Amino acid sequence: MTARELPVLDAPDVACCAPLSVEVLSEPGAETLARQFAALADPVRLRLVSLLATAEGGAICVCDLTDPVGRSQGTVSHHLRILVESGLATSEKRGRNVWYAVVPAALEALRAALATR
Repeated sequence: MTARELPVLDAPDVACCAPLSVEVLSEPGAETLARQFAALADPVRLRLVSLLATAEGGAICVCDLTDPVGRSQGTVSHHLRILVESGLATSEKRGRNVWYAVVPAALEALRAALATR
């Protein structure tokens, strides 16, 4: 099995919120959504989420993300850490490299929260 064929990283459970136009958001729900939207409020992190979401095999090595976003590995790792801490991505150490994957359910929860009936 090659690195590109490795299975998608395990994703954490994601609590989904009802659309904002349907019911009042709870305080914990608001904190979660705010943290996730804040994580997306950066052009580099938005590009990284897009790259993770379209990664062949569902996960991508941090070393393969530096050129597409035009940033150093340290900067990319910093942005990825923010995405992981917000619950939008997962990480897994494989040998000497760290692989990242998007959490589709977390992105869907953000979309659903903004949906109108």
